[in-house]
Amino acid sequence: MAHIEQELIDVRKDEQLDLERLRQYLKNVLKLEFNNLTSLQFSGGHANLTYLLKLDEREYVLRRPPLGPVAPSSHDMYREHRVQSSLNTLFPLAPKSLYFCDEETIIGSKFHIIERRNGFVIRKQFEPYISPTKDNLRKISFKIIDVLSNLHKINPDEVGLGDLGKPEGFVLRQLNGWEERWKKSTDNMVLKSKFDKLISYLRSTLPQPQTVSILHNDFKLDNIMWSNVDPFDTIAVFDWDMCTRGDPLMDLGHMLNYWIDETDNEDCKLITSMPVDKILYPTRKEIVDYYSKKTGFNVENINWYYAFGAFKLAVILQQIFYRYKKGQTQDERFSNFGKRIDALINRANNVF
Repeated sequence: MAHIEQELIDVRKDEQLDLERLRQYLKNVLKLEFNNLTSLQFSGGHANLTYLLKLDEREYVLRRPPLGPVAPSSHDMYREHRVQSSLNTLFPLAPKSLYFCDEETIIGSKFHIIERRNGFVIRKQFEPYISPTKDNLRKISFKIIDVLSNLHKINPDEVGLGDLGKPEGFVLRQLNGWEERWKKSTDNMVLKSKFDKLISYLRSTLPQPQTVSILHNDFKLDNIMWSNVDPFDTIAVFDWDMCTRGDPLMDLGHMLNYWIDETDNEDCKLITSMPVDKILYPTRKEIVDYYSKKTGFNVENINWYYAFGAFKLAVILQQIFYRYKKGQTQDERFSNFGKRIDALINRANNVF
């Protein structure tokens, strides 16, 4: 129960839901009889807002975009609903989405309702369920890559997602798109020369994809839920709003930027979403080699994807930091994002 109290908090003051309006709406669309609707907020995550809804004794999850202006095509609740309601058939770690609402008048944005999963998420500290020995951390680490490999080996057509996204030219569009988002969300001229150097190199060394897979597009440790019964068993993978089809190494390169191992410097601790009290994880090279063995994919160009992943993550954080500086969100967790962004751009330029 201690974990539940840490994961769930009272809804933040500026992120409240209109519960009475929502209660009437859910009664109609879910065809459920219930008297009381209460809500708590999941404390993790920095972008989309996630709530636990309790309808009498039934529990559901509600997901909506963040407050303030959002970039086009990001925080797409319909995409997330479609993916989770389809992918669940062959990839049950994707919690099933039950209903999508495109009426923004109900809570101020589009949202969807998802089945509730119970377990624990590893964030900045290890849960008491796991003793952070080297053997345990290696077991968890390779299990994470098993999950990613299994997702990438699914045929999109078999889960009704054969038309999701546009995989042709995906890598170049990603580079163009994230560059444009950066330009719209930054006023930091100090980073401009580093940014220009990185973009120039990424464009000149653009890799050709070897296959098309379903991409999670934000795959990392704290988007995975683990079992309370068997702490080495996965229960769910969350945050599917950017899911698409494309080059699978984009997922791996992104995840590697959240990874940390014994060779990393102090700046890396600002970036990772993994616990850093005992850094006994496999090295990035071990992770890449294991992924290649599980999927059969060629990983010789992984440094490009790693550098792009650092750049993309820097832009994601910059968008959030920009909203924070403009007063569009009051969440104090965002106050140190400037240091994290700088560390990521430095990392990307140091890869090559």
